[in-house]
Amino acid sequence: MSIDTIVDSTRRDVLYLSTAVLGAAGIGLAAWPFIAQMNPDDSALALASIEVDISALEEGQSITVKWRGKPVFIRLRTAAEIAEAQSVDTADLMDPLARNPNVAADAEATDGNRSAAGNEALLVLIGICTHLGCVPIGEAGDYGGWFCPCHGSHYDTSGRIRKGPAPENLYIPPFSVVSETTIKIG
Repeated sequence: MSIDTIVDSTRRDVLYLSTAVLGAAGIGLAAWPFIAQMNPDDSALALASIEVDISALEEGQSITVKWRGKPVFIRLRTAAEIAEAQSVDTADLMDPLARNPNVAADAEATDGNRSAAGNEALLVLIGICTHLGCVPIGEAGDYGGWFCPCHGSHYDTSGRIRKGPAPENLYIPPFSVVSETTIKIG
């Protein structure tokens, strides 16, 4: 093998490698705008946390607010609704987990783990059915909580799935009670 063959081979390898690196960089630069557009826009980031005035909320009433583009149900439950939710045995539930980021991830779906700590009457839920993402109707269904008419999911007065195709309880957003009249979601 002559020295000219070795030099040509080495030069060719360098050219192939340089072409591959520049091609990969070009593809990455061309794909970046498509990847970057998947990030949340500024309006969604601005709503990362909201404060909600609940002073006008009376016992037995619900309000719906929008947080991160999702409906959030805020309900001030009656004593009867609380008693009904507390009487449910967690062994009878379809989803045994609380689905509440404000408590431990493996916490049971007791009513206490799904309501506001120290204020059992206050219930805050993300209003999206866990089956296919519909918005359930409040104070409806077989358990007096929420009912998703699209596919027949019934949630109780604590937002736990009791009947129907939904696999999980309604999710609870991260929230805190700021004062008697204000809660912070997010």
